[in-house]
Amino acid sequence: MKNLLITGGCGFIGTNFIRYLFNQPDFTGRMINVDRLTYAGNPENLKDIEKMFPDRYVFVQADICDPEKLAGIFDAYDIDTVCHFAAESHVDRSIVSPDDFIKTNIIGTFNLLEIARNRKNRLRRFHHISTDEVYGSLGNDGYFTETTPYQPSSPYSASKASSDHLVRAYHTTYNLPVTLSNCSNNYGPYQFPEKLIPLMILNALEGKPLPVYGDGKNVRDWLYVDDHCSAIWEILRHGKEGETYNVGGDCELENITLVETICDAIDNATGKDAVKARRELITFVKDRPGHDRRYAIDATKIKKELGWMPKTPIEKGIQSTINWYLENDNWVTRVRSGAYREWIQRQYQTE
Repeated sequence: MKNLLITGGCGFIGTNFIRYLFNQPDFTGRMINVDRLTYAGNPENLKDIEKMFPDRYVFVQADICDPEKLAGIFDAYDIDTVCHFAAESHVDRSIVSPDDFIKTNIIGTFNLLEIARNRKNRLRRFHHISTDEVYGSLGNDGYFTETTPYQPSSPYSASKASSDHLVRAYHTTYNLPVTLSNCSNNYGPYQFPEKLIPLMILNALEGKPLPVYGDGKNVRDWLYVDDHCSAIWEILRHGKEGETYNVGGDCELENITLVETICDAIDNATGKDAVKARRELITFVKDRPGHDRRYAIDATKIKKELGWMPKTPIEKGIQSTINWYLENDNWVTRVRSGAYREWIQRQYQTE
């Protein structure tokens, strides 16, 4: 693994994976981070990495929907491994503007696969990161396995399901050395504030309402982002070509329970508001269309075949995440700022 291409490395999971990998003694190669720098992509997340590893970390601002530029990157850096994070990923945004999700998640993945196929003799591995949302909604019992039929409910999950099928087809048809992973809900540092956990943390800290969809009984399996990164690293090194691995946190929680846990942790960390505890900020709002009721991952395969296990209990992970946002309020202010986004666009000449 001499030249590893990371797509979407300035986003939440990509940022954490890059930081994780440079702490692994058995990764000695060069990393090329390609990111379009949409609203959730922040190159400032990795400025310290750029300074610490000037000969081993390269950032290239590029769109995976631009095949000519992608091909040039593959050739210029002699790419031998691909780890594909880049995606539009927020369900609510996909309901309002599905076209961005079709373009990036399907066409962008197709472009990467085609370029990799045309350079197959150089390629060691093409790993595709996906989501448990492709499986649809579970009832009160059961778990998603790697053989669960796909039943996506939102434009986001449908676009990811399509990209998963493309990746598998390129293995079957062209013998491309692919692996896939479908993960449960990630949380941790550097997550854009629109997602549930950082939104609840920041609103609770600011005394704002905590909007919870429907009755709050929707269930998700929560996975700390560093645990997810360790799973991806195991798959990249030891996963079997053509195989899919489900990656879960063994942590099912109703949304309302999760929000209450965050409220209590913030109360304990910062002291209760002079008038009320944070739980009193919880506000139930109209449910979103097609809101899946329950997700739960069976991660037996990756545990047995690769020896991976999640290591971070939810209480520890939530506290660590809250502490990160408390200690990085300047980061929060910047990523929320329209002026900061305009500066990023000028700096990197994005649209």
